[in-house]
Amino acid sequence: MEYIFFGLVAFGLWAVFQSLISFAMFMLLLIVLTGGLWLFDIVLLRKKRAIGSPEPVAIEYAKSFFPVILAVFLVRSFLVEPFKIPSGSMMPSLLIGDFILVNKYTYGLRVPVLNTTFLEVNHPKTGEVMVFHYPKNPSLDYIKRVVGTPGDRVDYHNKQLTINGKLLNLSPAGNYEYVKPGLNYLVGDLQKEQLGEHEHIAMTLPQQPTYKPEQVEPFPLNENCRYDEEGFSCTVPAGHYFMMGDNRDDSNDSRYWGFVPESNIVGRAFFVWMSFDHLNRIGTVIK
Repeated sequence: MEYIFFGLVAFGLWAVFQSLISFAMFMLLLIVLTGGLWLFDIVLLRKKRAIGSPEPVAIEYAKSFFPVILAVFLVRSFLVEPFKIPSGSMMPSLLIGDFILVNKYTYGLRVPVLNTTFLEVNHPKTGEVMVFHYPKNPSLDYIKRVVGTPGDRVDYHNKQLTINGKLLNLSPAGNYEYVKPGLNYLVGDLQKEQLGEHEHIAMTLPQQPTYKPEQVEPFPLNENCRYDEEGFSCTVPAGHYFMMGDNRDDSNDSRYWGFVPESNIVGRAFFVWMSFDHLNRIGTVIK
């Protein structure tokens, strides 16, 4: 019963703190709490206990959970981290409800919580699918495809991408039907697209415009972008990336809120490990 009670309390605390701080910060606080209790017992309490007397319950729990929490924290911070896809902005590459794994070391090792790089490995490349902290609210994680890297000029007119003056080749790949929340039935046009070394499927909705001007916000370094009736052109600043969803006409991305700073990078998405609504997607490599 004690373990059940402790589990319920821990779950309640996690639910409260999740809305206030990041998960990494919450895990770090748990490490400090459990490790501190264990150390306090070693340094002070253990010497004052009578021989043969049981450990306090709090100390017992701290000793049991500290190694587990520390291991989870280190794996999530430096190796892989799980995410759940919350929206359809990356359809058809990623679907709502997909559980994915994110490689945390491919773009360099970062100090947990602070997210500053202390060991550089690689930099994001055009075409890779990346998880990052949403610039307007870093407590939220977004997932999009890297369309522009530092120094690139990204043009998107009449629903066609041009990178550094080179128009991307598109080839028709059929249609994709889906129901958007609110019971809106949509049919998208699929195109094979080559971004850097990555060939993937992008989708456009014939009934939607190239972009929605009313949704463009005043974002940092917006002087690097120029908008017109048919689309936009942006030059990516140093230390930033331009991100777009594969579901081009149903994605809230860099064309609306701006560039993603290097410091906001979380990692590269590479694997679908679970999808309860689409079991055939389990084990899919993210292209």
